[in-house]
Amino acid sequence: MKSTEVAEEAVAEAPALLPEATPEELKSETGADFKPLADALRNRDFFEADQITRDMLIQIAGKGAQARKFVYWTEVKLISKVDLGTMERLWLKYSEGKFGYSVQRRIMRLQKGDFENFCRKIDWNVVVDGDERKRRWFGDSEFIYSLDATKGHLPLTSALRGTQLLTEIFAHPLWDEEEWAEKDKKSKK
Repeated sequence: MKSTEVAEEAVAEAPALLPEATPEELKSETGADFKPLADALRNRDFFEADQITRDMLIQIAGKGAQARKFVYWTEVKLISKVDLGTMERLWLKYSEGKFGYSVQRRIMRLQKGDFENFCRKIDWNVVVDGDERKRRWFGDSEFIYSLDATKGHLPLTSALRGTQLLTEIFAHPLWDEEEWAEKDKKSKK
């Protein structure tokens, strides 16, 4: 096969280029730059997007979180609804509605708040030699950073210090906004 044929075949197999995020889709009340997140998601680099999401949460949570390099669960309610909403819409747009905190929130609600069942449902657990355990995050990550992952698998949120951070993200005032309440109603049908 000629090199031009190989190149044409590769282009034919490549996924269609997704549209760039518009300025309206990148809005922020805190001055956060969401373009790197949008670009990583657009390019389906979910590993990079996941790391950027953690970094952005720290940034939009304020100076205390920025100084210590992690978010206390008590700071979550202070995160701008605009900024958290921007992050969420980007995840939903570029994952075809498969990933995002709102997706995880719905799954957690269906599990009636049971964190272990939630982890099983979104494939954060694995069974090795008959023993169930959480997937490894540090070192060689065992998480799946592609659209092949289970619905709700991403973004990752550390539960090393407990589940309060994730619980508070799921309880954020953003989800009471009409846009998200409507999505919740539709998902129950």
